[in-house]
Amino acid sequence: MKLQHYLGGLEGLGPVSTETRVFVESWETRIFGIHAAMMALSSQLPLPRTSSTFHTVWTWADLRKGAESLNPFDYFKYRYYEKWLGGISGYFIDKGYISADELDRLTEDYYKDPGKPLPAGGEAAIDDRVVQYLVEGDSPKRDVPVAYRFAVGDTVVVKNIPTVEHTRLPGFLRNKTGTVETVYDGAYTYLCDTGSDGIGAAMPVYCVRFDPAELWPDNAEPNFSIYADLYAHYVEAPASAAAKAA
Repeated sequence: MKLQHYLGGLEGLGPVSTETRVFVESWETRIFGIHAAMMALSSQLPLPRTSSTFHTVWTWADLRKGAESLNPFDYFKYRYYEKWLGGISGYFIDKGYISADELDRLTEDYYKDPGKPLPAGGEAAIDDRVVQYLVEGDSPKRDVPVAYRFAVGDTVVVKNIPTVEHTRLPGFLRNKTGTVETVYDGAYTYLCDTGSDGIGAAMPVYCVRFDPAELWPDNAEPNFSIYADLYAHYVEAPASAAAKAA
């Protein structure tokens, strides 16, 4: 999560939307449906076979990468499902399902004639696969040997991980010190490899407790804690952090 996607502790950002509806416009339901179908069709779970020509992998992480690649000013300009639409469209272009020129031409056609019928398609097997996928889901837990570096009560420092496309590390936790509250049993992977961010392969996950005064000095209320579930790659021992700083 880059700055514009995790704004903890920042002030003066303007009014906050209190919209509670999941979908505000009817077209947003179609975008959600496309996203769900893409995940289901690329899943490696034992699901019903279909005749779909979708042959690449699409995950929640791909959707997030598409949004996080936006310039921050563009990110705040577009609505939630507009960002989804941009990420999905970019993915289809990058993977060769459609060219940018074809997409622009089709978009212009529908601008000129909004009532133009949408392409017919779909089959019962795809619907069945999507429904089964949504019911069963994908588990990030993996049955592999794992070595735990930290135990409950240990002090850890959050690394300042370099990121290019996508990260699962909140920006306001970087370089901060916390205490391991829970060591989750097993190893956990992520939906995709995040490159220089270092997340992808299965590893331990720790729940780390932070004092708000550590996160936001002189600007935090007392008597509460902040908790974050963090991949093992994101935390290190204080001695390691001190050695790097020396």
